[in-house]
Amino acid sequence: MSSTEVEPERPDSTLEDEGARGIIESLGPGLITGAADDDPSGIATYSQAGAQFGFAITWTMLFSYPLMAAIQEISARIGRTTGHGVAGNLRRHYPAWLLLGIVTLLFIANAINIGADLGAMGDALRLLVGGRTTWYVVAFAVLSTLLQIFMQYSRYVSVLKWLTISLFAYFGTVLFVRVPLAAFAHGLFIPTLAGGAPFWTTVVAILGTTISPYLFFWQASQEVEEEEAEPSRDPLVKAPEQAQTAIRRIRLDTYVGMAFSSLVALAIMVTTAATLHAAGTTDIQTSSQAAEALRPVAGPFAFTVFALGIIGTGLLAIPVLAGSAAYALGEALRWPTGLARKPRDAKAFYATIAAATLLGTGINFSPIDPIKALYWSAVINGVVAVPVMALMMLMTARRDIMAGNTVRGPLRWVGWLSTAVMAAAVAAMVATGIGGQ
Repeated sequence: MSSTEVEPERPDSTLEDEGARGIIESLGPGLITGAADDDPSGIATYSQAGAQFGFAITWTMLFSYPLMAAIQEISARIGRTTGHGVAGNLRRHYPAWLLLGIVTLLFIANAINIGADLGAMGDALRLLVGGRTTWYVVAFAVLSTLLQIFMQYSRYVSVLKWLTISLFAYFGTVLFVRVPLAAFAHGLFIPTLAGGAPFWTTVVAILGTTISPYLFFWQASQEVEEEEAEPSRDPLVKAPEQAQTAIRRIRLDTYVGMAFSSLVALAIMVTTAATLHAAGTTDIQTSSQAAEALRPVAGPFAFTVFALGIIGTGLLAIPVLAGSAAYALGEALRWPTGLARKPRDAKAFYATIAAATLLGTGINFSPIDPIKALYWSAVINGVVAVPVMALMMLMTARRDIMAGNTVRGPLRWVGWLSTAVMAAAVAAMVATGIGGQ
């Protein structure tokens, strides 16, 4: 069959369908990645930002959206083009010591984030129904691990896509609070540039939350999984005739997913700005504290919806955190990887998922301060993100890696801008110490 006769893979070609159905069917790795970005730790960051600084901080969502969307599209294109994830490409083209250092730090940061997210989910369920947080932590950890290991891949991806609906809870909370539209519009469209050190460290925290290295590894590897699951798909380096529809699908999937993520973050900021900040409640450290503080000022319904959202997004984020660590480590060490594989065919891969989740669970039973742990997780993520972003930008310019699908034009410039902004954010984070460290 000649190249002009090769039929593009069905999931990419759904973009040719009429109506919303074709668009919805095209959403996958990008949508899940964007939703997972709003994990309970992220919810805590956005809640703290809105409670402490009100609407003056909301412009950061408009600023960060193109940066996060560009770098996520680039990571997805690496996976779809080469047939290997980010770690797999680093192993093939860069020194082993660099890869192992990145993967080790990523695993540590992800385990800490898993622990924080499990703790927030346990606290949220305790607030809703009573009981002991620790028992809920263990239950959520076991449930998440079992689903990843034993559920069929296609069904599991469907579960993750359905879990994104839980984030609509935060749009619901906005409907139950009074938002002063003039103040909101001013904060969103006219950036505040004269804040003090606490304001700018919060800006840095928001950037570190929206642009996280585990998301790069996850989305690239999910593109590989989707490619291997569809018989008519091939890596774009081998099937350049599929590039046009594949890249269009990736762009739509990623930009919709990142827009969803940013709108949810904005809704959380607006909710806490219009209620907690307005009421003088400015010291919020965790997502469960934000939910509890909402009850007296926004009513029991807003509290319940906010708390349920924490549980739903946690169930989505934990698999992404554990899975991205397993993909990265497995590709670095040449293990068989992939959620589509049977457990007996990828024992080390699934053992890594279990180990990351177990370590995260253990943090909730240790004397480690979760707030300090999250600070150091943010530092580690920053240390990992900047070199990985720079290496991805270098990889996507190399024809020996990307063939005729190198990243050029505006996407390349925005990708480098995102890398530079993240480097500046990390430098500021280390210099000032987010969270008063």
